[in-house]
Amino acid sequence: MALVFFYAPIDADQGFVQKIFYIHVPLAIVALCGWVAGGVFAIQHLRTGDRRWDLRSYVAIHLSLIFGVAVLATGSIWAKASWGHWWVWGEPTLVSFLIVFLLYCTYQPMRFSISDPGKQARYASVFAITAGAFVPLNFVAVRLATPLVHPRVFTRVAGQLPGSMRLTFLVSLLAVALIFTTLWKLELTSKNASDQLRRLRRRLEERVPAGVS
Repeated sequence: MALVFFYAPIDADQGFVQKIFYIHVPLAIVALCGWVAGGVFAIQHLRTGDRRWDLRSYVAIHLSLIFGVAVLATGSIWAKASWGHWWVWGEPTLVSFLIVFLLYCTYQPMRFSISDPGKQARYASVFAITAGAFVPLNFVAVRLATPLVHPRVFTRVAGQLPGSMRLTFLVSLLAVALIFTTLWKLELTSKNASDQLRRLRRRLEERVPAGVS
């Protein structure tokens, strides 16, 4: 935040509002990578049958959905300030991300509609792998899109970011990635502890005779 507000220069075209770029774009990159990671973890689950990989996939997708909400919110604020509209349907960058986001919004309802734990894990893994294939398509669609409403800061056409902006962006990207990783580990720890508690409770109930409190 210090680099964003005090080190990176104010953009000559967009002014101060451009600084939301340092939050919006890293959130989008990390969310997309989280969805891909969910697909990779799902592949490991189907290969090994280890439920821990399914849990890792679920948490990665769950957190990426939260980050995706933040991407859409910050993107709408930036669009309103820069383009005068909260949303531009003709911009493939926005629409392609929204499609991927809505696709993953069906993941949890589908997952928790299955009561059997084994089937739930397998079906969720297949979904995660299939949906994960759309993430690279999102990137390709953005790169091949002809409308240039959305800023392209890493292409030769749009030029390179100045050194101070590039450093601020890379630090912001690293910070958001670390936040995602930390939250992912914390949620995994919490869910593993809950699972252990449930197993211990079941064992205790099996050992205690009926009617004994």
